Amino acid sequence: MNGPAAPAESRAGARIPVLVAGVSEALFLDANGIVRLSHRAATERARAGPAPLLCHAPSLFRRLGTAAFPAYDMLELFAFVRPAQFCLPTVRGIAASLDLPKPTDLESEARALAKAAELLLREISELDREAAGEAAGIARAMADAAWRWGDAVLARLREPAQTDALEVWRQLPEWSEQAPEPPPGNVPVDPGEARRRLAELVGQSAEARPQQADYASAVSAAFAPRDVQGAPRFVLAEAGTGVGKTLGYLAPASLWAEKNHGPVWISTFTRNLQHQIDDELDRLVPDPVEKARRVVVRKGRENYLCLLNLEEAVAGARVRRADAIALGLLTRWVRHSRDGDMTGGDFPSWLPDLVGRARTIDLTDHRGECIYSACPHYHRCFIERSVRRARRADIVIANHALVMVQAALGGLDDSIVPQRYVFDEGHHVFDAADAAFSAHLSGFEMAELRRWVLGAEARRGSRARGLRRRAGDLVLGDDVAEAAIDAAEAAARALPGEGWHQRLAQSHPAGPAETFLSLVRQQVYARSPDAENSYSLETDTTPPVPKLVEAAEALERALGCLATPILRLAGRLEHQLEEKASELDSATRLRIEAISRGLRRRAAIDLTAWRAMLATLSVQPDEAAGPDRFVDWFAVERIDGRDMDVGLYRHWIDPTFPFAEHVALKAQGVVVTSATLRDGTGEEETDWIAAEARTGAAHLMVPAIRAAVPSPFDYAGQTAIIVVTDVRKDSMDQVAAAYRELFLAAGGGALGLFTAIARLRAVYNRVARPLEAAGLTLLAQHVDSLDTTTLVDIFRAERDVCLFGTDAVRDGIDVPGPALRLIVYDRVPWPRPDILHRARKAAFLGRGYDDMIARLRLKQAYGRLVRRADDRGVFVMLDAQTPSRLAGAFPPGTTMRRLGLAEAIAEVRRFFEHLPPA
Repeated sequence: MNGPAAPAESRAGARIPVLVAGVSEALFLDANGIVRLSHRAATERARAGPAPLLCHAPSLFRRLGTAAFPAYDMLELFAFVRPAQFCLPTVRGIAASLDLPKPTDLESEARALAKAAELLLREISELDREAAGEAAGIARAMADAAWRWGDAVLARLREPAQTDALEVWRQLPEWSEQAPEPPPGNVPVDPGEARRRLAELVGQSAEARPQQADYASAVSAAFAPRDVQGAPRFVLAEAGTGVGKTLGYLAPASLWAEKNHGPVWISTFTRNLQHQIDDELDRLVPDPVEKARRVVVRKGRENYLCLLNLEEAVAGARVRRADAIALGLLTRWVRHSRDGDMTGGDFPSWLPDLVGRARTIDLTDHRGECIYSACPHYHRCFIERSVRRARRADIVIANHALVMVQAALGGLDDSIVPQRYVFDEGHHVFDAADAAFSAHLSGFEMAELRRWVLGAEARRGSRARGLRRRAGDLVLGDDVAEAAIDAAEAAARALPGEGWHQRLAQSHPAGPAETFLSLVRQQVYARSPDAENSYSLETDTTPPVPKLVEAAEALERALGCLATPILRLAGRLEHQLEEKASELDSATRLRIEAISRGLRRRAAIDLTAWRAMLATLSVQPDEAAGPDRFVDWFAVERIDGRDMDVGLYRHWIDPTFPFAEHVALKAQGVVVTSATLRDGTGEEETDWIAAEARTGAAHLMVPAIRAAVPSPFDYAGQTAIIVVTDVRKDSMDQVAAAYRELFLAAGGGALGLFTAIARLRAVYNRVARPLEAAGLTLLAQHVDSLDTTTLVDIFRAERDVCLFGTDAVRDGIDVPGPALRLIVYDRVPWPRPDILHRARKAAFLGRGYDDMIARLRLKQAYGRLVRRADDRGVFVMLDAQTPSRLAGAFPPGTTMRRLGLAEAIAEVRRFFEHLPPA
């Protein structure tokens, strides 16, 4: 038998060694006991065999500084035995999931891994007959592909293996169509009702929170009917940390949904908050079956597993047998998943690290190639099920990106326009709108459009489904429509094809699109003052280099040749809805409508925007008419010095204008809420005006309703704010020394924030070993081979772990308790001084715009520190040039003290000297 015997049978792993590693040493556990080795010696021993048992191979390989070697990964076994169950991808995470004692050092980690293998293999042997047969069928396919755990798992699954077990889609339940929902009513929610519903949600035993009740009362104003078309009940509600705004707005939202039989859409910026809100709604609907009917988490199609992609991947695994390992773990998850959500749902975020993206998260519909009712899995589709559940739900928990993109396209999925919104994390409305309503005419985007039209070309094994496959069967016999597909395919060949990166780098472009991109690249490299660095480059579009205008005109004509047949095809499909009204079944009608929307989106939105951008290049600045609403620039996107994309970019100077037009003005009521809506200048009206400018409220015909509820926390007593005055921010040695000593003074539980990835990595390389020597684990975004959500989950679960991160960590982390007690920022988070920022700075507040952005970012960072009444923490800025006018980022009553590094370290040590033991 190739797999390991249960460790319990072999005295904690006699038949299979266990390997764990820290930053400076590694440890083997086998039948002969414990052996401590250097990273190099441990690697040599592992390669010499037998294959060791370890946890999260990519992270361990990175820590050892080696390429991959054969191993038994504990996480693969966990994903097989406990699919769709949460587990941190660490030894401590495995131990916690299996109720084992918490490991405290490398030796106890090794013993915990050995015990975990024993428990999981025992657990798989206890499955009932049907579940065991299904699991055995999957394990057999994986074992045939040389899965290392295969024989050990099969030895414990005594039932006959089911045939075709990887074809999990056959076992999924089907959904059925329902009659359209009538429009919701217009019964208001008054403040008293909101307060009473809130009291029911928090329960009689909860401590009194008068601020939370005031907040619920204030936001209930958005749940009254509007009086004038285009004038929504718009509430700007700032609620300090600790107010409990989630339950505060869920109280009136749930009441309105029940009274009016229509959904309220709760929108967040981060996926993590989507699932936190979902958890909070257990209070409202504790029964899981009832909750599944009334509460739906909605994301874009690119977040859900596509069953047709899965079927094609399983078919391919008959040729590429190694794929069966990843697909086996994936099918185990599919059978147990709540909703097929692969980004933030119950899918293990660490699984793609282990078995690859191609056979896991790349199986989502991230390219817009859905064939709708022509798909054999249409009535089992996770996405379609979610869409239909959302139509009948009381509460739909979506995200800003989905809401704004769909609104820009004229409606959500089937042209349904929500009437009531709550935008949580409302301070991100500006950034989300900026992303949703921008246009990028780049090599990557044009190559994606070519793929969308043509499907797979030269790449063997590609699952790409082109326009002919998606719509060809619907237009058989329609000469005009078939000719339109032919013309679209011919025109799409003008777009960048396979190998376009290399051709641009070698100055050998092929076709009008690549010729344009080549000249754009030339202009960027010629004009950018930082062309020799490793970062992305940009420059103004004017004046253009020779021949660029001519190339832009040629590309504009080529895009027009593509837009015309796409629109003609959309028209012919829509004509069928009228011409064949008596023949088309509901599924086919829905498919035609969906494909037509996709075609018009490409032609009427993407291609129209691109053509307008290109046309602007031939207009002299003094000839342009009307106010400047957009800013255009050329850029070369680079990663570690390698060109990744090149193109022409257009953004709204004020992206809240299209947000107001497409989202807010079409709704009856909107709540935009956050702990950090207002600026901190100290002038109340100025601060509210800033909030209105960042949320679209400034574009409403009726003024927004303002509400501000202060935090109940004693920030002055619970926190200290320090600016270190004697550390040179341009000396990475000094910055690293400051991080090291401050983290040690706090004893861990520290978050290090950085304004640049390069600075983060430089400090990490200097402090990881000394922190480990002191018993502190350091995690790092952009260093560890784990996604940001997983890193934050590990940080949250471990009281004395430290974490380095950038913007995504600053905005998305929620760690109550002593697990986060110190925040250190490397320098003031000024906005990046790029072309887009230059235009916005000129249009808004001038130099005050920089201050506003910096204060809002500092507010967000500081807000991570105190999440509940008994939290205490220190916030440290390592930038001596932090201006006093930024102190408005911090709560009233707090003081920003300026200290030398030694004094700051002593202050941190004093602040935490009475910290209770873990």
